[in-house]
This record gives sequence, C-alpha cells and structure tokens, in this order.
Amino acid sequence: MENTAYHCGSKQECDVFELGVVVHSVIIGISLGASESPSAIRPLVAALSFHQFFEGLGLGGCIVQAKFKAKAIMTMSLFFSLTTPVGIAIGIGIASNYNSNSPTALIVEGILNSFSAGILIYMALVDLLAADFSSTRMRNNGKLQVGAHVFLLLGAGLMSLLAKWA
Repeated sequence: MENTAYHCGSKQECDVFELGVVVHSVIIGISLGASESPSAIRPLVAALSFHQFFEGLGLGGCIVQAKFKAKAIMTMSLFFSLTTPVGIAIGIGIASNYNSNSPTALIVEGILNSFSAGILIYMALVDLLAADFSSTRMRNNGKLQVGAHVFLLLGAGLMSLLAKWA
C-alpha cells in the first residue's frame, strides 16, 4: 500500500525541504524579532506558532519517509528547532540599529518577505502537494480527490483568514 502523507521519499528531496524550511524560519524569525509594536507581535506569535507546527509536521513526515539515521534526525530536528529563535535574536539585534519606516528598511523587509513566501510556496507545491495529488491512490479514488481538494481550499482559506487577522 502506498503512503501518501508526504512524498519527500529521497534523502536529497528531504534535504532540500529542510534547507527551505530553515531559511524560511530564519527570515520569519527576523521579522518577528524586528517588530517593535506589541500589537504586531501578538498576532505574529500566534501565526508563527501555527506555521511552525505544520512545517514541523511536514518535515517530520519527510524525515520519516527518507529513513535517515538517528544522528541525521537529531541534527535536522536541532536545526529546525533553533532557526526561528536565531532569526528572532537577529531581528532583535538589528531592530535598534535602523528606522523601520525608512525606504531602505521597507525594501529589505519586502525582499525578505517575498523570498520567504516564495520558498514556502515552492515547498508546498513541489515538495508536498504535487506528489500527493499525482499519487496512484489519489488518481484512482474520486472521493479522495474531492476530499483532498476541499480540505486544500479550506486550509488555504483558513490561512488567509489568519493572515488577515495577523
């Protein structure tokens, strides 16, 4: 029976996924650390908590399917666990040295946010969804296809609502 949870079957695919998650987490951490307004921090923490939870699930599924050895699993878990706090520390460190409303700061923030969003979209579409939606099990089961599409749209809608709130 084919497992369709996460299709990062090869170690190379899982390494690319890990790298994308790590870079994305550092950038998101920098955004949170550089935020100076308490009204902006609370929703960012809530969004980040959900975000990291689901990224961790995806990465964990990928690691399990790739059948890494214990040392590699520990290393990958450590990197995932530390990247957001490191990003937050970097953000806190740079927050006092620049004007967050200056044109340069806004351009840099926009570039980092677009880079981060691009990594996330690529990982979601290429590493996770494409493999799941093109699996034999999915293609041969109409109910599963409908359910997967409904929940994909529901998840996208809920994340959009969370983004609107945050």
